[in-house]
Amino acid sequence: MKSSIAKLATAAGLSLALAGGAGAVTLKASHQFPGGKGDPRDEMVQIIAKEAKAANVDLDIQVYPGASLFKAKDQWNALIKGQLDITSFPLDYASGRVREFGATLMPGLVRNHERAQRLNESPFMKAIKAKIEDAGAIVLADAWLAGAVASKQGCIHKPEDMKGLKIRSAGPTFAAMWQAAGGSIVSIASNEVYNALQTGVADATDTSSASFVSYRLYEQVKCITAPGDNALWFMYEPVLMSKKSFDNLSKEQQDVLMKASKKAQEFFAAEALKLDDKMVKAFKDHGVEVVTMTPEEYDAWIAVAKESSYKDFAKEVPDGQKLIDEALAVK
Repeated sequence: MKSSIAKLATAAGLSLALAGGAGAVTLKASHQFPGGKGDPRDEMVQIIAKEAKAANVDLDIQVYPGASLFKAKDQWNALIKGQLDITSFPLDYASGRVREFGATLMPGLVRNHERAQRLNESPFMKAIKAKIEDAGAIVLADAWLAGAVASKQGCIHKPEDMKGLKIRSAGPTFAAMWQAAGGSIVSIASNEVYNALQTGVADATDTSSASFVSYRLYEQVKCITAPGDNALWFMYEPVLMSKKSFDNLSKEQQDVLMKASKKAQEFFAAEALKLDDKMVKAFKDHGVEVVTMTPEEYDAWIAVAKESSYKDFAKEVPDGQKLIDEALAVK
């Protein structure tokens, strides 16, 4: 019955099913990450779906992992148009549409997991969430992932190590920094990185710790620069919902969904640090060299970022400097 309901989903993404009683609702949730393999971003969405169903408020969520419903970067437009109800989404993927979102993947702006949690309630994130709502979506659950950079050629410690590399970058802010250090940019989603490395389209990549493991990138690289205490790379990947879809739910269904989302957020916060450890172990187990940045190496990258990523963002984005300053003000 579930599959037939999904097929009846309207263009708005919100389908009303007669089965289970009048007003029963089936929502479509989509994301690009592998399903059934322990990726915590998929698990977040699955927790929300499971809790919503168990509440018996005629609310069913069908989850489509692995970009099986929409391509990775198409999910934002589908969400704000109401063609998709829920997504776990790397917000910077939509920075071409809402330039402010680039601040959620900015070199050195977060640095560690404890600070990421403090950022969630800061003026910085209130401004970001206001932009999300203005576009037609709401945040169900916050999620920050640390990330790394890895190469087929060797270890990346200092800006000089980037020279001549073809690097896949998750977003424009990191792309600006890598390019300023002498790299050339390959623009693809994280679920396409394995093939790019395998075929020589890319020599290196940055992405989240979770994606480095989920996409088995240890099979394609020689060295990875793990987050450690000096993580350049953090990305905001929340669970989002179409505001149109949320507003169409009953108050009881909305409350159930928000309660389920809080549980998913708490699950992810507990898992976030483990993702880095899991990545380090997986890469070492596969014979990949694992290094971290010293404070001096980190500072050298920040100096490059300030003259590229930060400067470009402040120049091109309304209130761009204000966003950077608000994020850096969080201690």
